[in-house]
Amino acid sequence: MDNFVKRIKHKGSTGSITRVLVHIILILASASTIGPLVWIFITAFKPREEVFSKIPQWIPKEVTFSNFTEIFTILPVGLYYINTIIIVGGILAVQLITITLAAYAFARLKFKGRDLLFILLLTQLMLANQSVILPNYLTISNLKLLNTKLAIMLPYFGSAYGTFLLRQTFKTIPKELEDAATMDGCSSFRFLWQIAVPLAKPTIIVFSVISLLYHWSEFFWPLIVTDTPKARPLTVGLGIFAMQAEGGAEWTLLMAFTLLVIVVPLTMFVVLQRRIINSFMRTGFK
Repeated sequence: MDNFVKRIKHKGSTGSITRVLVHIILILASASTIGPLVWIFITAFKPREEVFSKIPQWIPKEVTFSNFTEIFTILPVGLYYINTIIIVGGILAVQLITITLAAYAFARLKFKGRDLLFILLLTQLMLANQSVILPNYLTISNLKLLNTKLAIMLPYFGSAYGTFLLRQTFKTIPKELEDAATMDGCSSFRFLWQIAVPLAKPTIIVFSVISLLYHWSEFFWPLIVTDTPKARPLTVGLGIFAMQAEGGAEWTLLMAFTLLVIVVPLTMFVVLQRRIINSFMRTGFK
């Protein structure tokens, strides 16, 4: 009996040590992630003199907004913001239409070659975006769309990943529900938009969040197809400013610009955090 109690105590102490180690690792990982964000935020509101002082300080002696006003003066940040919102919103709007129609066709309709087409669609998930940059660029160039917002948006109007997610969701809708709707005179198109789409709302939210975050932070493709500010998104504007000699030395301006780039996705996640997490859980997404 005494040995049994000792083993239990030993296992309990081992479990406590394991939990402590796990918490320490999580705290360190969180600090490594949050630390740079905190530094960006603080530096954006610091005067330039404090950033280059011999004794660095986390808390600024003087809070200033001059970095933001100056960055708006020397760069067309407002135009970058408008371009980014149009690009990200336009891509998502078209994607939701195309993936919904394609997913419903693959999940509920029967036509010749359906499974083969779906397999071909899935093969796109195995291709890295960099592998199709050259053919995409040649296509955009032949269409005379270079240096336009449409050039950035066009390759993303379809999404194999979004189609796969919605297709799996549509397949979980009971066939009896569709049969009952058909008997009541509901067409396939009406069943899709009035019944299937509302039932797939959690999946649509998950995909929308992923799409918004991905295309808000997209850099390489917009950099290739744009060469003037009129079509550049925020990320390209930030990257070019950081690579310039005067931009690399102006840490306060660079951090202010960086904060302007990340504030929207961060705010969106904080405000919609509970809804986003619930949608991920309901879809079984990991």
